[in-house]
Amino acid sequence: MQLQVLVDADNVAPPRLQPVLDLLSALLSADPGRTQTRMTASGRRAALDRLSWPAGMRLLEHEGWQRADVALAEAYSPGAHPLILVTGDGDFALLAARHPGDVLVVSGAASGRLRDHALVVDPATEGTGPILAWLAAHDIT
Repeated sequence: MQLQVLVDADNVAPPRLQPVLDLLSALLSADPGRTQTRMTASGRRAALDRLSWPAGMRLLEHEGWQRADVALAEAYSPGAHPLILVTGDGDFALLAARHPGDVLVVSGAASGRLRDHALVVDPATEGTGPILAWLAAHDIT
């Protein structure tokens, strides 16, 4: 199975983001060859430095209005695979709407436009159970 993860490190607070990163790290290290995963995070250096990233996560340092968003959009790879977007930014709504596979958005305050095309989970209030269930439904556990 293939999975793509795009993280807007400037847009999601560490208490929401770190549990997802820990979950992905545990799943991928348990059986590294089972799931082909493309993970990319973009944001300011300070935002990137405040988190513990899974092995294999591509970190793109960008500052300035929209530069991190553009870097994530360029890292995106279309396909029918599941996609996890860690952002609340409505700028990614079109990407979520056009993605041919299922989309999970991890955010505390996702744009309404994102909610129209994806399942939205807030791990700070819901825990990681809904994320794990979504991954299991896509045979990624």
